Amino acid sequence: MKVVLREVHDSDLPVFFRQMNDPEAALMAAFTVRDPADWDAFDAHWKRIRASSDVVNRTVLADGDVVGSAAVYGEPGEREVTYWIDRAYWGRGIATRALRALLTEVPERPLYARAAADNAASRRVLEKCGFRVTAHARGYANARGAEIDEVVLTLDG
Repeated sequence: MKVVLREVHDSDLPVFFRQMNDPEAALMAAFTVRDPADWDAFDAHWKRIRASSDVVNRTVLADGDVVGSAAVYGEPGEREVTYWIDRAYWGRGIATRALRALLTEVPERPLYARAAADNAASRRVLEKCGFRVTAHARGYANARGAEIDEVVLTLDG
């Protein structure tokens, strides 16, 4: 399966919206928006981040199909990576390949990532790409309606 990143197109947004509204994927991700079914908030968020010069947003394609997104955002020295892969494509190495491609495109270091402590698959993706757990925290997870444990991972130069 060929995995590539490209600029986000308007036609990708309905796919991302559908992916965010997958209840099982949202529970795994945990740290989601308050109301993933609010199209207006979703649209406003994407307009803001697509207009920002501080955010690197990419659509993840697998064999030409839109299967997710990957991004780097935040202030210099505190920038974080994030990604979302459609649940139908989990377990195929797509997230790892997409993140590696993003890290090649954005060479600045350090970079950070956060994951629910019980999201072993996401931790594995990050660790395969060189991130190491550097802290533990707690945060409110909208998708779970509770404060949960999370890990903070760092990718150094």
